[in-house]
Amino acid sequence: MNTIVTSKEEILKTSRELIRREGWSAISIRSVAAACGVSVGSIYNYFDSKAALMGATVESVWCEIFHRPEDGAVFQDTQACITWLYGRMEYGCNEYPGFFTLHSLGFLGEDKSDGKRRMQQTWQHILAGLCSVLRRDRRVRPDAFTEAFTAEKFADLLFSLMLSALLRQDYDPAPVLEIVRRTLY
Repeated sequence: MNTIVTSKEEILKTSRELIRREGWSAISIRSVAAACGVSVGSIYNYFDSKAALMGATVESVWCEIFHRPEDGAVFQDTQACITWLYGRMEYGCNEYPGFFTLHSLGFLGEDKSDGKRRMQQTWQHILAGLCSVLRRDRRVRPDAFTEAFTAEKFADLLFSLMLSALLRQDYDPAPVLEIVRRTLY
């Protein structure tokens, strides 16, 4: 058995593959070591506990699902961004069944805080991205936002609608796009 793992990224890639094939319950230090063809100690060189491995795996799944699109124009247009986000949500649901419904990260056992922190960081990143797109979108009416109705508040609304869609497993962006059209353009 190989005792040296090529990288932390390879361990995370293998963990994601295990999840795709067998589900979240397949992840343990031993199962990942076996799938990587390395000793258990090699995994511990990178992750000091199963919770640390799971937290890093959760983060890598979020990053895979919401990686930057090849077309940077997605971040210039609110409707294109929302369509892209809903497509990525559908991809995530198909690739990692149950991932979004496990967003509370109850599967982490004793140490939930690291996984929850990583999830919240990803959510904040998506929310900040929505705000940025709203500010860059040239089609948004100049008077669309006010002191009381800010881009941040509208992005928060859009993000709440996305989370609701995730729980319903509804990946049709049309209703949200209609709200955007009626509110901003």
